[in-house]
Amino acid sequence: MVQIIETIDVDVPVRVAYNQWTQFESFPKFLDEVESLTQIDDTHTHWKVKVGGAEREFDAEITEQHPDERVAWRSTQGEAAHAGVVTFHKLDEDSSRVTVQLDWEPEGLLEKAGALVGAGSHAVKKDLKNFKEFIESRGAETGAWRGDVSA
Repeated sequence: MVQIIETIDVDVPVRVAYNQWTQFESFPKFLDEVESLTQIDDTHTHWKVKVGGAEREFDAEITEQHPDERVAWRSTQGEAAHAGVVTFHKLDEDSSRVTVQLDWEPEGLLEKAGALVGAGSHAVKKDLKNFKEFIESRGAETGAWRGDVSA
């Protein structure tokens, strides 16, 4: 199992950063490996990703979600066994910190080799930078889901 932890500060209020992150179907706009993401219901999503040229599909379940604080998930079916949590921290009225912790099991020689040289960490760092550029350039979220899911 590989664990990745990356953090970025964004120049938007924590509510805006959190609200945008709950718009899962917008992930392909800033997560490079995500081809498409379909929200099935409040706690279930279907992902199509492309990692190292290999296409994968999987389902994931939101296991915990608290407005302006955290979103946690785990894969439930399909390839790409992983789990993660994104936490949101208010720095001041106009800025916040977003931290991603991702635990995943590399599959195949290419992914295992990539994990050894930190390719996953680099990808998450790039995705967070893309998220920062996306939300700061907009200045507002594209939508919001303020529901609460308890672990």
